[in-house]
Amino acid sequence: MLSDTLHEVLQRLENAARDAARPVPRLLAVSKTQAATAVAELAAAGQRAFGENYVQEALAKQKSLNDDALEWHLIGHLQSNKAAIAATAFDWVQTLDREKLVPLLATARATSRPPLNVLIQVNIDDETSKHGCRPDDVPALAGAIVAQPRLALRGLMAIPAPDPDLQRRRIAFRRMRSLFDDLAGQHPQVDTLSMGMSDDHAIAIEEGATMVRVGTGLFGRRERRESEMGNQAKPQTS
Repeated sequence: MLSDTLHEVLQRLENAARDAARPVPRLLAVSKTQAATAVAELAAAGQRAFGENYVQEALAKQKSLNDDALEWHLIGHLQSNKAAIAATAFDWVQTLDREKLVPLLATARATSRPPLNVLIQVNIDDETSKHGCRPDDVPALAGAIVAQPRLALRGLMAIPAPDPDLQRRRIAFRRMRSLFDDLAGQHPQVDTLSMGMSDDHAIAIEEGATMVRVGTGLFGRRERRESEMGNQAKPQTS
């Protein structure tokens, strides 16, 4: 049952945090390509935050579930022509990686709702196959975000290169933590460092992750969508 798996994952996060003498990070359940019924099962077990790659897929699940208590995070690449929809459909956008998106999201965020929480996605390993800004671009992008009252800068997000040597990933996590500390020094409201997934969350926690994104570890391995199979130039993993 997914409720049992959720308990096991939360226990692993707690154990890793205890061993590393770190605060327990938030769990983001990566529900992309999963059925709304699976999301509902995890929600019934107490999970509230869910990550989606595709705006339209998230909208369909939101309509099906009709649960205002759930928190929706966009973790897939955001195209500029989907920014207005994303600003209304999500509580968090974790993949803001270029200044062009800033006014598009801010303008579309209704004043009747809280400001949209945003994370800057950093391409920490400078991979041509991934989206994200360069580390040196973070300060300027952060400045553009905080200038918009309808956006709330919360921190950084990254997907390090999938090196089989986890200790090499640790180097990327450590660089992200340094960037995060620098950003928080400039913007005291910054509190979220989203990094680490099903297979490397333990070292991400050791290096200071405050949020980890787990898909396979919760739902099991998934079938790849045709849209993903045909668009592998810049993939987003779970």
